[in-house]
Amino acid sequence: MAKTVQGVRGMNDVLPAEAHRWAFFEETVRRWAHAYGYQSIRMPILERTELFVRSIGEVTDIVEKEMYTFKDELNGEQLTLRPEGTASCVRAVIEHNLLYPGPQRLWYQGPMFRHERPQKGRYRQFHQIGVEALGFAGPDIDAEHIVMCARLWRDLGLKYIRLEINSLGSADARARYRTKLVSYLEQHAGELDADAQRRMHSNPLRVLDSKNPQMQALVAAAPKLADDLDEVSAQAFTALQASLRAADIEFSVNPRLVRGLDYYNGTVFEWITDRLGAQGTVCAGGRYDGLMEQIGGKPAPACGFAMGVERLLALIAETGVAIAEQIPDVYVLRQGEAALAWGEQVAEQLRDSGLSAVLHCGGGSFKSQMKRADDSGARYAVILGEDEVAATMLSVKALRIQARQQEQRRVTLPEACEIIKSR
Repeated sequence: MAKTVQGVRGMNDVLPAEAHRWAFFEETVRRWAHAYGYQSIRMPILERTELFVRSIGEVTDIVEKEMYTFKDELNGEQLTLRPEGTASCVRAVIEHNLLYPGPQRLWYQGPMFRHERPQKGRYRQFHQIGVEALGFAGPDIDAEHIVMCARLWRDLGLKYIRLEINSLGSADARARYRTKLVSYLEQHAGELDADAQRRMHSNPLRVLDSKNPQMQALVAAAPKLADDLDEVSAQAFTALQASLRAADIEFSVNPRLVRGLDYYNGTVFEWITDRLGAQGTVCAGGRYDGLMEQIGGKPAPACGFAMGVERLLALIAETGVAIAEQIPDVYVLRQGEAALAWGEQVAEQLRDSGLSAVLHCGGGSFKSQMKRADDSGARYAVILGEDEVAATMLSVKALRIQARQQEQRRVTLPEACEIIKSR
């Protein structure tokens, strides 16, 4: 016997037992995005590698180590499975001139890909919900994004999430700060781990995001970006905090919050939980005013955020949010040649009335079919045998405990629909 082919490690199947959780989450997100006037956009999962090198940053972990990149043998192009959605969304906006009529509020969902060591909450194929607002100068739109997140957590019934914010300032402010930070890191070069030494000159702000416990004291003593913040960014950050207080949203300012992608400027934020171990960030984003021009478009302000679906689903389970399973209303049993053909018509008419109906297939006795009906979770069984066919009637039987006060009854199809709907 041939060896069974296994799935790729870190690229997980969503099985039927979990699918209802995903459906609940996705439907909640669709309603939530619509409530704020965000329109859906869908981008391909495959992009030219250049897009991510120019947007995310050549010396980031994602570009250096984590992208799935290959050469297209047909035309020699370097292509990459998207590791995040913002760059793809901005590319689509530029390519299709979506800002011509005015600013755009967009959202998307789908799989992203990063080649990293799989662990709880960190997978090679993972799913994100992304929200982007393009053409808005803020800080009111920055506040809207954070308020949106707070509402979604309420809609999902989530707890145990805290908000951290920071401002990275303008490009000039960061350049001034970068000089101070590099000087500080050079003075403590002997205390830096290998990763920090590698980034000290190429991407020094990322050193502040180090998770190495032995680096935390050194990071805490580093110069603070807030001391070099430009006036415009400082005013915007103050206005954002005032808006969050007015909306009764709790937050803390984390001066070490820099985010892992080079395109961020101004306000950045992260929603964090301590219930998922090391992978505590469930949603993050901020402003990226330079990205449109950086990848070839006309300059335009922009901001956005993305959330990890798998992490939020794990937090939903941790929080104990009850999510109703997707079960059919009716299971249609049938036996006998005439009932086989009629059963298909009955099932379709039940569906026409707005009910979900599973039609038994594969034969078997009524006893075995009834076991299948009970296992399906359906609330009712509709039974079709020779007697029912002869009388052009259906036998309706309640299957769930709360409905068992009703005995099996023989009724017409319209009456069956009414009985099932009324319960």
